[in-house]
Amino acid sequence: MSHLDYTPKNKKGQHLSYEERQKIEILLKAKHKPEEIGLLLGGRSKRTIQREIALGKVELLNSDLTYRTEYSADVAQRKRDLNNTAKGPRLKLGANIKLVEFIENIIIERKYSPSAALAEARKNGYEVNFCERTLYNYIDEGLFAKLTNDDLPVKKIGKKRGYHHVRTAYTQKGKSIEERPEEAENKEIFGHWELDTVVGKQKTKTALMVMTERSKGIEIIRKIESKSRECIVRELDKLERKLGTKKFRETFKTITCDNGCENLDFKGMEKSVLTNIPRTQVFYAHPYSAWERGANECANKLIRRFIPKGTDISKFPKKFISYVQKWMNSYPRKKLDWLSPFEASLLLNLPSELW
Repeated sequence: MSHLDYTPKNKKGQHLSYEERQKIEILLKAKHKPEEIGLLLGGRSKRTIQREIALGKVELLNSDLTYRTEYSADVAQRKRDLNNTAKGPRLKLGANIKLVEFIENIIIERKYSPSAALAEARKNGYEVNFCERTLYNYIDEGLFAKLTNDDLPVKKIGKKRGYHHVRTAYTQKGKSIEERPEEAENKEIFGHWELDTVVGKQKTKTALMVMTERSKGIEIIRKIESKSRECIVRELDKLERKLGTKKFRETFKTITCDNGCENLDFKGMEKSVLTNIPRTQVFYAHPYSAWERGANECANKLIRRFIPKGTDISKFPKKFISYVQKWMNSYPRKKLDWLSPFEASLLLNLPSELW
């Protein structure tokens, strides 16, 4: 115990120092109990150590998608500093430690944006009396114990791109987006989807097939062997076999995709594997017009929070891909009045096979 350099003495009424918090972290990792740690810190009470452990508690994600709880000296110190700063009207969240912890955990561990984090906090019964901009300011000023700008999704830079109508229609035999039913345009009727593929590291084949429903934002993500026509059609065939042709046609009224080579087998995508009735209609966006599939583009950005560009997708197990899909379907969306796609779709009685 000499490496801790302690001298037993009564420290009643004295606040813990950062050095003491570091010692607590070391001793907890060495499996010491709170009363033992108190003695080793020169007479701190068991209750003081227990409160300190609760203050510095953090939840960390394991590789198997379970969580573990640990004590962090840095987290405890910054929370204490934050609490000391929260004297007066300037800091509106500082006195509410539980809200601070909720926001930190949901942004860092669950990868929520600040606006989504505030919406989720309100849904969970927290009193939130500040806006998204104020939360960004708190993060910029370093007022959180463990939350920094490095933990945030990429901030938007520049002006929003304008929408320009592209006159050149799709030149191959597939149907142009201009022929798509009007109900698919207004995003009010469920069943109109956008399809895209997310690729990984160069010279690797494994990719993700991503389908995004336009009205509710439901996500379907499937790991595929390669970015090929055969893999896209095969995944649609699997979905039809699970749902049955009737339910598939009700769920997937239309599918809109880009002109990538993997999407060009529109006949295979539309053809039912169970009946002679076409299972869906496929439409193609104009070349170089990603904004025509805006739902897909937003979905892909969310996926990149878990699978950054340049990573080998083959390294991610299907269980992890399913976790990302579940996370996206549980993520609150502004366009849905901060409901998640799953919550917004509860009344639709969607087939469980989609989840």
